[in-house]
Amino acid sequence: MEIKVLGTGCPKCKALEKAVIDSLAEMNVIADVSKVEDIMKIMEYGVMRTPGLVINGKVVLSGRVPKMDEIKNLITQNQ
Repeated sequence: MEIKVLGTGCPKCKALEKAVIDSLAEMNVIADVSKVEDIMKIMEYGVMRTPGLVINGKVVLSGRVPKMDEIKNLITQNQ
């Protein structure tokens, strides 16, 4: 599983990255988590509001930091 957090480094982007890592740990799921900070690469995903969350190449969320339960749901649905 490949997960990308899209964001330029703002506090919400960092919060989403931490929440994703914490969710994966709680679920005992192994994934390759990376951060995309280049605005041009973020725009290639069609994300106009950060933070964005991409799971296995599919944008599943943008513009907000969800609760951990929602992140876990997104991970489960997109495994």
